[in-house]
Amino acid sequence: MKWADYCVIKLTKGENGFINTIVCCEDLGSSLGDSFERNRSWMVEQVSKGKTFCSIKTNEKGGWNNIGEFSYDGRIFKWMTVPKNITQRKTFISYYHYEDQDYKEKFRNLFGDLITHKSVEDGDIDSDNSDGYIKQLIQKGYLSDTTVLVVLIGPNTKHRKHIDWEISGALNYKVGDKYSGLLGLLLPNHPDFGTDKATYNLMPARLADNFKSGYAIIRDWTNDRVKMQEYIELAFEKRYTHSDNIDNTKKQMTENTNE
Repeated sequence: MKWADYCVIKLTKGENGFINTIVCCEDLGSSLGDSFERNRSWMVEQVSKGKTFCSIKTNEKGGWNNIGEFSYDGRIFKWMTVPKNITQRKTFISYYHYEDQDYKEKFRNLFGDLITHKSVEDGDIDSDNSDGYIKQLIQKGYLSDTTVLVVLIGPNTKHRKHIDWEISGALNYKVGDKYSGLLGLLLPNHPDFGTDKATYNLMPARLADNFKSGYAIIRDWTNDRVKMQEYIELAFEKRYTHSDNIDNTKKQMTENTNE
């Protein structure tokens, strides 16, 4: 079933609120064509030819859902919420592989086109000491230019030494030209999810230190692409506005504390 002639994934707006650019795909009926970028004038031209537009977003299976039509009254386009067409931040996802792999995959499926993915896959790196592990992350390009570290916070994330090492490495100025921004996402299986609370001792200790200091961002997990993009951008900006608040003084963990 064809939703529209063109399906919009991302867009930018000017100061007047009008669309500047869109990223869209041609709707081929049973599939979507490759994405491409066009400006507002092109959209107006297409509408004048009788072409239609809709908004789409990714779903948890890695496909797309139609979330609403674009309308045009001869002057103004209206649409359902669409993420901004902005630079993809180089994002490293830190998580407890054994318990929270499904959420890591959901993150990639829902937001993969909004970021440049830098995360470690199972089996990529094998090291049992923090210095060696972080050195490998740098040498293999995972942390060397990462600009945002996203920590998926489940009930046992705080116990895992590799997550502590990844946060520590991301907050090391020698990695890349600046520190990484820190975004912690409380997963639905975490006790604080949906409570408007972020309890320090229920998250990784190094993340808690930086949340206390005002550097790290903590938010509930969301499937909303616009919200997630906003969270990532806020963490990215704090690299410039709050770098003096970084606290990487805690001694690195030497063992997992839930084994």
